[in-house]
Order: sequence, then C-alpha cells, then structure tokens
Amino acid sequence: MKIPSTLSQVLSVSYRYIFPTVNKELTNWIDHANQIPNDELKKQALASIKDKTFHCEGGAIYATLAKERWREAISFVVAYQSISDYLDNLCDRSTSLDPKDFRQLHQSLLDAISLDKIGSDINYYQYRMEQDDADYLKSLVRECQGIVQQIEGYEQIYPYVYRLASLYADLQVHKHVTVSERVPRLTEWFNKENEDDQLRWYEFSAATGSTLGVFCLISYGLANQHRGEEVWKAFFPALQGLHILLDYFIDQYEDQVEGDLNFCSYYQDEQEKTNRISNFITRAKYELENLPNHRFHQLIVDGLVGLYLSDPKVKQLKSSKRSFSQILNRAGWRAKVIYWNGKAYRKFKGS
Repeated sequence: MKIPSTLSQVLSVSYRYIFPTVNKELTNWIDHANQIPNDELKKQALASIKDKTFHCEGGAIYATLAKERWREAISFVVAYQSISDYLDNLCDRSTSLDPKDFRQLHQSLLDAISLDKIGSDINYYQYRMEQDDADYLKSLVRECQGIVQQIEGYEQIYPYVYRLASLYADLQVHKHVTVSERVPRLTEWFNKENEDDQLRWYEFSAATGSTLGVFCLISYGLANQHRGEEVWKAFFPALQGLHILLDYFIDQYEDQVEGDLNFCSYYQDEQEKTNRISNFITRAKYELENLPNHRFHQLIVDGLVGLYLSDPKVKQLKSSKRSFSQILNRAGWRAKVIYWNGKAYRKFKGS
C-alpha cells in the first residue's frame, strides 16, 4: 500500500481498505467477547467495541505506514485499541476503585508490546470480583505480541513504545481512583514526569492518554523503519495532547452528567480552552514537519479535528458552539471536508 499524501488519497484508502478491514477484525473480537461467561466483563467488552469502533478506525489509518504489511498493522491496532477501550470501560464503570486492580489490568497493555510471551497463569483480573473472560484479554495481548515479534530490529523502537505505553497505563491508574485522590495523584505525577514547561498538568495527562504514537511506531517498524526518537518528539506531547483534548472536548456534557474527570473542565473559561486546543493544532503540525511522510502526518491532525467534531455528542455542547467553529477554522479546509465526511459516514453506519 502506498502512503497517502493528499486528502483524497487518505479518504479513498480509508473507505476502500482500512475501515472494512478494521470492521472485519472487530467482528472476530465480537464473536470472542460473546463467549465471555462473566456478565459484567462480557457487557463491557461488547460495549467498548460498539461505542468506540471509531477509535480503531482512526488509529488504523497509521497502518498505511507499514506499506505492504498494512494488514498486520491493522491487526495490531485493532487488538491494542480494543484492550485500551475495554479496560477504560472496566475502570470508568468499575466495580472497583483499587489502584492495584487498575495497575494489574493495564499490565496487559505493557505485555502486549513486549517480546516476552505471557504465561498461562497470569491473571489480569487478580484484584477484582469479575474473573472469567474466556481468555478474551489474553487473546488480545497474544495477538499484539505475535505481530511485534515479527518486527525486525524491534529492540530499537521498544524503549519508545514502552515509554508511551507505560505513561498511558500510569494515567489510567491515577485518573480512576477515588475522586478525592485523582487530582493530587495526577499533579504529583506531572511534577515527576513532565519535561515540557509549556504544559499544564491536565494537558500532560491528556498527552499520555493517546495510543497514536504506539500505532505509528509499530507501523513504521513493520516497514523496517525504526524511527523511535523522531516519532516520540513529533507525537508527544503535541499530537497526542490534541487527540485526547478533542476526545474530552466532545465528552464534556456526558462526563458532567456521569461525574467523570474531564481535562477540558480545568481551563478557566471557554476562550482559554479554545485558544489552548488551537495552539495544540499549530504545534502538532509544526513538529510533524520533521517526520518523513510529513504531509500524511499533518493530514492526521486535520482528520482528528474533523472526525471528533463531527461526533453527534457535539450537539450537546451548547456553551461550546463558538469554540467548535474556532477550532475547526484553525485546522483549516481539509478538517472541514473530513468533518462533513465524518458526519456522512456516521449517518451511513447509523451511529
């Protein structure tokens, strides 16, 4: 597969190859999830796929970087993102508030990018009531491991893949504990880990919550291109921060109703929120200039803005209508085209 460099090429490749392949992969995982004996685990596994399919579809666009190995890259993206979305559901709507439980669950994401095969005795559900998932989570982990084991010279990019995965796991632990402990834990973590004086603690947290850097590294790796430090610097914090701030932007109403932590709520007002997200767009496009295939990567920025803002949840954000327009305008005309394509695609799928 040729790496697309124009908007029309990205849209064509996505609709003809990427999205159908993603949905075929997800159908297989849905079949497995339907075999889960425990009702709660089964419910969250199926809901995470049904409600967050677009996470896999969007992330899988990076599979084009794997060139002729794009199908393997999609298999990795779908399995890894399915772990992430499943665990997010388990923790968000959890029967537990135990950080040990969240840490053990998210060990699966670290195992998924490791060359060390997991043992049959490992129990990711060790610290929670629900147990039997018919090896659903282990199967997702093994699918990812089987793909990274095929990357020649994987050890060259592994430290960067691990860094991104471990930051993601840390975030999930800190943000899902008892409400009163969340901000203190996140700010303490920020003070320990952050190396960018332009970031606020909630923006750093947002940047750690994206899986896009991992997908980029794995896809490049499958094409025998080891771009660890380049991808790390280009993706973190700007692109990944933009990704998750947009995710939280569209979830503002839902999170307020559910009482969930939302990083966009920490801006002092709507205008500051708009300005900061807009600055992430500008910074992401600038830093991606240093990567090969930079036109493709910059199109992803436009894609993120267009796809997230085309989500039906945006209709609930009455106080953010002006922000919506300003953010879309900052991204530019390609983001607007993707916005309208996103609305049409969701209507076609009935979502």
